[in-house]
Amino acid sequence: MRQIDSDFLALPLRQLADAALQRARDLGVEHADFRLERVRSETLRLYDARLEGSMDADDLGYAVRVVKNGTWGFAAGIELTPDAAEKVAEQAVEVAVVAAAVNREPIELAPEPVHSDVTWVSEYEVDPFEVPLKDKTGLLADWSGALLRHSDHVQASLMQVKEQKFYADTAGTSTTQQRVRLHPVLTAMKAADGRFEEMRTLAPPVGRGYEYLTGTGWDFPAELALLPGHLDEKLRAPSVEAGEYDLVIDPSNLWLTIHESIGHATELDRALGYEAAYAGTSFATFDKLNELVYGSPVMNVTGDRTAEHGLATIGYDDEGVATRRFDIVSGGTLVGYQLDRRMALMKGLGRSNGCAFGDSPGHMPIQRMANVSLQPEPSGPATEELISRVERGVYVQGDKSWSIDMQRYNFQFTGQRFYRITNGRLDGQLRDVAYQATTTDFWRSMEAVGGPQTYVLGGAFNCGKGQPGQVAPVSHGCPSALFRGVRVLNTVQEGGK
Repeated sequence: MRQIDSDFLALPLRQLADAALQRARDLGVEHADFRLERVRSETLRLYDARLEGSMDADDLGYAVRVVKNGTWGFAAGIELTPDAAEKVAEQAVEVAVVAAAVNREPIELAPEPVHSDVTWVSEYEVDPFEVPLKDKTGLLADWSGALLRHSDHVQASLMQVKEQKFYADTAGTSTTQQRVRLHPVLTAMKAADGRFEEMRTLAPPVGRGYEYLTGTGWDFPAELALLPGHLDEKLRAPSVEAGEYDLVIDPSNLWLTIHESIGHATELDRALGYEAAYAGTSFATFDKLNELVYGSPVMNVTGDRTAEHGLATIGYDDEGVATRRFDIVSGGTLVGYQLDRRMALMKGLGRSNGCAFGDSPGHMPIQRMANVSLQPEPSGPATEELISRVERGVYVQGDKSWSIDMQRYNFQFTGQRFYRITNGRLDGQLRDVAYQATTTDFWRSMEAVGGPQTYVLGGAFNCGKGQPGQVAPVSHGCPSALFRGVRVLNTVQEGGK
């Protein structure tokens, strides 16, 4: 049975929270919350099967956030005593008092039921921090050595995070949570005939434990056995001829397009213009709710903070909100946004859908992305059937570089592998491929989505947002999908102009 680590529970969680919250009450706040957080991370990096670097970090601290006279106040500390927690609460109130002079919008929070003394632990079997370092480096070295027999060089890495949080607020909610996530990556590199190429594994980062590397959830030996052949074929592949093509896009690539063109675009703070300092606002403004034809009728997108093994999955967010699944696009129409408690009340949308997150005890929670996913067709086709419907096209696998404008509207994406489709069949790899479109043109061109058998949950550890900048882990699931008439660029020719 998964349990929260005893050393975290041994910390004076409630004593610190009680001291901070009572002091905030004494100073006349309308709301206060306390968040104590421990984030442990470990990253291993190997080059040519030899350990190149190992990083182990442990961040422990707490924060107090208040609303005083309709104004936010925030302060953080690391000294784990009730007296110190009271002082942090006083500092948060002082910040609110000073900021009130320039605050033009009174802060109010959407109501949320009280969740008293609840515990949540993510879905994993083996805590990676309990696995000896030599075992983890040994596994990566063995995998790298196998690839080196067919490659010039191999890079390998394993990122692991354990996040533990205790939250309490003046309404009476208190939550204790623990989640684990990890991301293994191997990249093979090779040069031939004056050309250099690389090929990376497609295994996504996940909210799982070490079992992910040893056979549960992904067949790494099978993928690694195929990687050298894919790389050799890429070295021999011709450069793509720019033009208009039908695309069949694999989940290993499409997740990133979802992230940039849907996930960020439907964060309500962006849509309202509050998030403009880091990568812009959004074309999907609030006046377009229930009106914007985002995509074709087969487009159904959900936000979900409860998805199994999702990187953004949690039981309760950093405002004490019980997380859930919600609709963002239904039948191609924009029907919802990602919300925190302030935005939900401000726009009359009822309860928050649990999208507040702070990436460390030193940062104030902001509105962050849920696991935003394109839903499969329940009885939909296999990837091979989607390919069979294309006379002239490209099949896209794996993510690589990307570019999108500040409004989340004009974009360009590349990938790891590209295959020419001729008369419904794969016809060898292509190189130098990028696809380009506007968000709405692209999603409106989606003719079909695959069935559940094609669905994969991709994602990233490092989604950036905010000022000061914060990073958040997030997953995006999707099936394979067929898009008609998308503009394809030759990246070498375009880059040379």
